[in-house]
Amino acid sequence: MGKPMLDVVDLHAYYGNSHVLHGVNLHVNAGEIVCLLGRNGVGRSTTAKAVMGQVVAKGNVRFKGRDILGMKAYEIARLGVGLVPEDRSIFPDLSVKQNLMLGVKDTRATGRWNIDDMYELFPRLKERENTPGGVLSGGEQQMLTLCRTLMGDPDLIMIDEPTEGLAPKIVEQVGSFLQEVRNRGISILLIEQKLAIALDISERLYLMGHGRIVFEGTPADLKKNEAIRKEWLEV
Repeated sequence: MGKPMLDVVDLHAYYGNSHVLHGVNLHVNAGEIVCLLGRNGVGRSTTAKAVMGQVVAKGNVRFKGRDILGMKAYEIARLGVGLVPEDRSIFPDLSVKQNLMLGVKDTRATGRWNIDDMYELFPRLKERENTPGGVLSGGEQQMLTLCRTLMGDPDLIMIDEPTEGLAPKIVEQVGSFLQEVRNRGISILLIEQKLAIALDISERLYLMGHGRIVFEGTPADLKKNEAIRKEWLEV
């Protein structure tokens, strides 16, 4: 097991007067896929935004041993944290290639990934290289967003609901892609609702309810714990 890449201790977050996170504790080790599960509205996306400096938060957030709480989002990104938001945020009028190039943080540096790697992982993006992002299918847009984040060469990526609304075959592709990313030494915090992909690809997982962590363990632990699944996950 690698050393801690991300360490979140007693994290509280607020939207205006609304107290959304109530003392969240979690960690992601180097080269690990960790899943953050839970129903909609329990605070999973807020956790990622708080780590990324996008919401008001207090507590302790350390990335590679450095305290990042209170830093600006672009400063956190430069340290090596990537966030793939739920809304995909692609530029609809720019081509696939232009969208990918926007992900590069430092044009002088050679990162772990280049545009050819992206096309190798997702041949479909190569085929659509000159197509405007806005006309891609949902699955293709998701691939594009993931690849654009990787072009910035992060050490940790937080991915919010990447399989939302995608066909089962594409969900499988996303799962393989994330494992390939992990194999290249990048840590992943995956925010998901779908239990199947979480059990399939994560080493550890956290289950969230009402702004706090209600369960932590391995996929095998969660499979065995029907009561926890019923209470916090199943509809």
